[in-house]
Amino acid sequence: MAIKLYGAVGSSPTFRALAALIEKDLDFEFIPVDYAGREHKSPEFLQRNPFGQIPVFEDGDLKVFESRAITKYVAEAYADKGTDMTNNEPKKLAIQMVWMEVESQKFEPASARLVWELALKPILGLETDDGVVPEFEEKLTQVLDVYEQRLTESKYLGGDIFTLADLHHLPNVHYLMGTKAKSLFHARPHVSAWASDILSRPAWVKVASMLAQLANKHIF
Repeated sequence: MAIKLYGAVGSSPTFRALAALIEKDLDFEFIPVDYAGREHKSPEFLQRNPFGQIPVFEDGDLKVFESRAITKYVAEAYADKGTDMTNNEPKKLAIQMVWMEVESQKFEPASARLVWELALKPILGLETDDGVVPEFEEKLTQVLDVYEQRLTESKYLGGDIFTLADLHHLPNVHYLMGTKAKSLFHARPHVSAWASDILSRPAWVKVASMLAQLANKHIF
């Protein structure tokens, strides 16, 4: 099979890439990386990503790392397949790109720390650092206030269609909706409706089902 995705269960970047592949209805091979065993730091894996991080995507002889770069490649290289996740008109594309940047620079730093403290630490049997949670809840609150205003103007962050600007949020939104941080989303009606919409997409339901099945097997 030409398309391969190397990743780990529990990894938001891995599931971000998986969501794009499934939205595009592509055939691919998912290759689990033993993160606990530090397989991602092995000499063999470092040939795929010199930073020793996941996921890594291969399409024939092409190797791409960084989950957002993977989703952009998939959306553009396979534009004729599955869901169209890119606004092609230049002005609309510019708006989409703005909100993709907002996700990576504003939403990700706050939400990722809350995912780690509130969702992943309990799964791994680690103790949540209650001292830092309020700080990152406040940071996420500020981002979601902006989102609430934006979502009064269009159905999705990047415009009137589902795009990568929305898809990139999916893993962290999914995790946080299983924690007390869900109240931050529900307190904002437009944000709440948007989150419910993107989480109910068939492609993400498949990804979440995969995550649940592997979690039940105590793979992570």
